Amino acid sequence: MAHVEFELAPQFANTPFGEEVEELLDKCIDCGQCMVKCPTFRLLNEDEESPRGRIQLMRKMYATGAVDHEVQQRLDHCLTCRSCEAMCPEHVPFGHLLDITKSYIESQLPRPFHTRMLRFGMRMLIPHRRRFALALGLGRMFRKHLPPVLRAKVEQPVAAPGPWPDKPRKRSMLVWKGCVQPSLAPSINAATARVLDRFGIRLITGDEGCCGALSLHMAAPEESLAHMRRNIDALWPQVEAGIEAIVMTSSGCGAHLRDYGKLLADDPRYAAKAQRITDLTRDVAEVVAAEWREGLLTIPQRAGTPPRIAWQSPCSLQHGQNINGVVEKILKRAGFKLALVDYPFLCCGSAGSFSVLEPELAAGLREAKLKTLLGTRATMIATANIGCQHHLAATSPVPVRHWIELLDETFAEAYPH
Repeated sequence: MAHVEFELAPQFANTPFGEEVEELLDKCIDCGQCMVKCPTFRLLNEDEESPRGRIQLMRKMYATGAVDHEVQQRLDHCLTCRSCEAMCPEHVPFGHLLDITKSYIESQLPRPFHTRMLRFGMRMLIPHRRRFALALGLGRMFRKHLPPVLRAKVEQPVAAPGPWPDKPRKRSMLVWKGCVQPSLAPSINAATARVLDRFGIRLITGDEGCCGALSLHMAAPEESLAHMRRNIDALWPQVEAGIEAIVMTSSGCGAHLRDYGKLLADDPRYAAKAQRITDLTRDVAEVVAAEWREGLLTIPQRAGTPPRIAWQSPCSLQHGQNINGVVEKILKRAGFKLALVDYPFLCCGSAGSFSVLEPELAAGLREAKLKTLLGTRATMIATANIGCQHHLAATSPVPVRHWIELLDETFAEAYPH
């Protein structure tokens, strides 16, 4: 099937931006295979809420030069889950096309004042660790006065991190702290440090901040690049000191770091360093799978029925990083029983800023996701991304936890220090 031909409007013709857009749009053949796995299309059943429909809207915009609020809204509704990219026979990089188009629209079409202030406030608060921690503390103090959506986010309990091993080791890796996870779930990285210590790896921390994904997906690409450059500068001393990997316990950040080399490829000062950061990036699942060799740390068979886990694979893990089946094998080896989840490709609705900017859609997607997860009669949900974990836990009747914490507890039971 061939797509409908279109020509670029004069302001785009014969420009580098126009040529890039035209090349990306030309890849789509309008086959519609992406639609079946698109979360918003499945929820709303509108063609314009699918990747194919959004591409058709983009073609019209770039052909006429007319930017309107309908196109902006339809693109805002995309979660950038990249499920469509996994299905596309022509390998259309829809996430990149979406980002550059949203940035162009943002420069041409002012949003309502209250929306601009909300988006600006999020970009000034969430990517900055100390600001976010302060705001979270204030939110908990005055939670009774918050809207229900925000109240559910700040009321969730925070588990104590526990000890962080700091034994001398021949090998070392750096764990990514990011912006919100240290405040929302400090126990995740501490559990990772204890697990990797059992493999003879010392886990250290750096002084990096937000990965830059939030700004990029909120149509602030230059701000995103500034975050990325600061992170490279902060991490470079540890890179030069010989760390083996940058370990990611938040798959959303991991997916973005894997794009550092591509996103900074045209920056003469940072291109090589950015690619090095990308090359060093490893999801914690990849590290554990490589280090947990046969015969090492054998888990005794559990007495009684093993815990039944519903595994929620974040979009950023299964589509953004193409890591599939790795965590599942680790959990099974650790003695957990994994339930078979229907429609595992569906997004939970968190998607970084999406759950705040589009609360109704996010709630609908979460309800659909929890229906598939809880329909398994699981006693716990395991995931690999702080955003998904926090979003699902707000309404889940069963605990939602990062899988590395479950593995840490399993090791501690089988091999207490």
